[in-house]
Amino acid sequence: MDFYLGIDFGTTGVRSTAIDSSRNIHSESKYDFTHHEEPASELPSRWENALWAVIEQIPLAIRRQIRAIALDGTSSTVMLCDTKGIPVDEPILYNDGRGVAVLDRLRAIAPAHHTVLNATSSLAKLLWWLECKEKDTAPRECVQTFKPGDPPQPPLTRGGNSLKVPLIPPLGGAGGGGDLGGSPVQTAPRFFLHQADWLAFLLHGRLGISDYHNALKLGYDVANLCYPNWLTEGIAGVSGSIAPILPQVVAPGTPIGPVTAEIGDRFGFPRDCIVCAGTTDSIAAFLASGVNSPGEAVTSLGSTLALKLLSYTRVDDATYGIYSHRFTSPSQGRAGGVLWLVGGASNTGGAVLRHFFTDSELDNYSQQIDPHRPSFLDYYPLLKKGDRFPNNDPNLLPRLEPRPADAVEFLHGLLESIARIESRGYELLQQFGATPLTKVYSAGGGAKNQVWSEIRKRYLKVPVVTPVHTDAAYGSALLAMTVDC
Repeated sequence: MDFYLGIDFGTTGVRSTAIDSSRNIHSESKYDFTHHEEPASELPSRWENALWAVIEQIPLAIRRQIRAIALDGTSSTVMLCDTKGIPVDEPILYNDGRGVAVLDRLRAIAPAHHTVLNATSSLAKLLWWLECKEKDTAPRECVQTFKPGDPPQPPLTRGGNSLKVPLIPPLGGAGGGGDLGGSPVQTAPRFFLHQADWLAFLLHGRLGISDYHNALKLGYDVANLCYPNWLTEGIAGVSGSIAPILPQVVAPGTPIGPVTAEIGDRFGFPRDCIVCAGTTDSIAAFLASGVNSPGEAVTSLGSTLALKLLSYTRVDDATYGIYSHRFTSPSQGRAGGVLWLVGGASNTGGAVLRHFFTDSELDNYSQQIDPHRPSFLDYYPLLKKGDRFPNNDPNLLPRLEPRPADAVEFLHGLLESIARIESRGYELLQQFGATPLTKVYSAGGGAKNQVWSEIRKRYLKVPVVTPVHTDAAYGSALLAMTVDC
């Protein structure tokens, strides 16, 4: 029997799901991140250890029959690596707003209202890095070199295989997709990667390959499937002689290559186990829901709030943090037609709730809330200033006052305020031309809160349901199945 493995790297931990060709789950594993603060330079090591941990929890009998693997990561979590895949700087996380310092430069490069015109976009972070290096004004940690593992592992190599699926052809030189010119010096970073790109590299050993879901906020043209001239020329104009290599971009689910011999031997994977191009965590959650009808949407209630509405029409407007992902249903494979996942992501969400309440308190207090009675507390729940959608304002301040003495009332106000932000988000998507909303599926940890679902239903005025599968790891496993489509 063949199995298909999905691995989800979220903000709070890592999950894996192995399914068969009938989409039945045979194995699930997880690795939760600790809550104590760690230096950002240690993140790659933390991710690597978590990846090995969730794989090792999968029964060996299943690992020996895994046909394909796909991973998802947090959108716009990015990193710079040398030609061996070793990070040369600390990663910049999805919600890091340091790109606000280069917004003027970004506006001069990108078209008006483009998706990348956001302080947290991947391109904003790349420009921040380039400005940092070019002007030599970086803080000390900007030039530290970090090697994951102790001792550092040798570069991974491809293993032998007898494959029946087409793979991504080898890239010239050290590998990569968009070398933007210049002659990099020895100490210069070489590859700009997303979290999911680097994690997949640890399995297949081929550096510099991404997918067009992760690459959207880098500026990749998902309609014409290429890097636009304004992007390549604009970065070259900033970077001078230390231009990074942008990843080669392929469709999510595209077979990249087999696991390396080293990885196969370590975990018992077959030599012909294929690693596929991945996706983002919110799109993986969308895939898990099984939604395939335009007008249906998925709200991911995780640490943040992410909205995805399946639409016939593409909508993009960075003024409001709205963007569209190219989408083909895994159930139709690569033969399916192109639709658009229109949406946005807000910094509000479960991280704010967990800042004030434990999980048991959330369960207990929620049961004491009447979801049909409005709360008159008007909050904008954030942990720090700045939001991306539906208010794309890096200087937006949290609004968490007045705070009542009654913890139940306070929670009621938070849940209702997040529901208002969600509702406003879907209103904007439709206002700008997306297919009208007909139903919302809930994913993420917040999907289990039925009281919150009732509050959200009151605002959304459409059915709010929880799909059979909500975990992003399941969605990534479905993506891995496309290797046989």
